[in-house]
Amino acid sequence: MAELTTRRLLLRHWRESDLEPWAAMNADPRVREYFPGLATREQSAAVMARCQAGLEQRGWGWWAVEVGDTGEFIGMTGLDPVDANMPFDGVEIGWRLRRDAWGHGYATEAARACLAYGFDRLGLSEIVALTAVGNLRSQAVMRRIGMTRDPDGDFDHPNVPDGPVRRHVLFRIQAPPRTH
Repeated sequence: MAELTTRRLLLRHWRESDLEPWAAMNADPRVREYFPGLATREQSAAVMARCQAGLEQRGWGWWAVEVGDTGEFIGMTGLDPVDANMPFDGVEIGWRLRRDAWGHGYATEAARACLAYGFDRLGLSEIVALTAVGNLRSQAVMRRIGMTRDPDGDFDHPNVPDGPVRRHVLFRIQAPPRTH
């Protein structure tokens, strides 16, 4: 199973010790502002188990993110096949970090490592990203990593109930040309 390293971060498999900080993060109203609601500890544990299962089955997926110098868990980032009920297909990139990890460039750094892995190791031709219309912070990360908004791809998320976070924007990035 792949683990990715950057200058400051380790994208790794999930550990039992990640559950408490992960659950606390998912109970933070600011972290979950663009989700339908807060997650319980049990819901967080179930998501963590699905993330780990994806890593074990495919060798890649939603990695836990830790700060290399301290070993501190700060969230997740990764790549995942788009859900079958979405109005597009492909592989999605995403991230979710603890609030105190915002503003340090960690999401951008981790996402760049995921893009490189997706294009160089997995041979993907395109990677997509999606977020609620109002989530300008995530959209800024998408732009920083070279993604472009596809306004024709904006959609009502089928897994989100009617409300202010249902409408989503779609961003795309193509693989760089291969050089020989």
